[in-house]
Amino acid sequence: MKIIVAGCGRAGASLAKKFSLEGHDVVVVDKDPTAFELLGKNFRGATVKGMVFDGEALKKAGIDKADAFVSVTSGDNSNVVSATIAKDIYRVPKVIARIYEPRRAEIYRRFGIPTVSSVTWATNEIHALLTHTEVIRDATLGNGEVQIVRTDIPQRLVGRAVEDVSVPGEIMVISMIRGGRAKIPSSGEIFQEQDNIELAVLTTSLPRLKKLLAL
Repeated sequence: MKIIVAGCGRAGASLAKKFSLEGHDVVVVDKDPTAFELLGKNFRGATVKGMVFDGEALKKAGIDKADAFVSVTSGDNSNVVSATIAKDIYRVPKVIARIYEPRRAEIYRRFGIPTVSSVTWATNEIHALLTHTEVIRDATLGNGEVQIVRTDIPQRLVGRAVEDVSVPGEIMVISMIRGGRAKIPSSGEIFQEQDNIELAVLTTSLPRLKKLLAL
């Protein structure tokens, strides 16, 4: 893919180096040429000095042929403006913007701009790590609003159905491991001893999940 990374701070430089090492065609745009020093001498991509929302700088970066545009400057406004330009003017297929203010992030998502809010993600992640240690967390989705967790079936649920630990819109069993083999269970599947399940659960519903599992 041809990827343009707008902003060469720590996040932008890290992303650019990772994409480049994976073999992608990467161009980094930043108004401060000294920021490119974070890329290191082994960076195989290109750099463009300029404002991330400046048309000339974006054209020089090759935005008209870009497959993806990621804006991770230190300013919400710069990220949103540049992402909007990439999406609406240049029709870049994949556009993502980092947003620091969580309330803004939701607004921009409604406009079709996927956002990553580091503040929201960190808040949800730290809270879950400190308060929900009874289940093993395999992954987080979005900004941490959804957790993928796994746990052994407690004895009290043996003989009960999958639907007994499912809550529409909050908790859903997405896989079951039985006898070393994984499968996607139906809602009527009956739990057996030594079953291990993986669930998708809202972070706010983790206390409810623990209550259902009697953890």
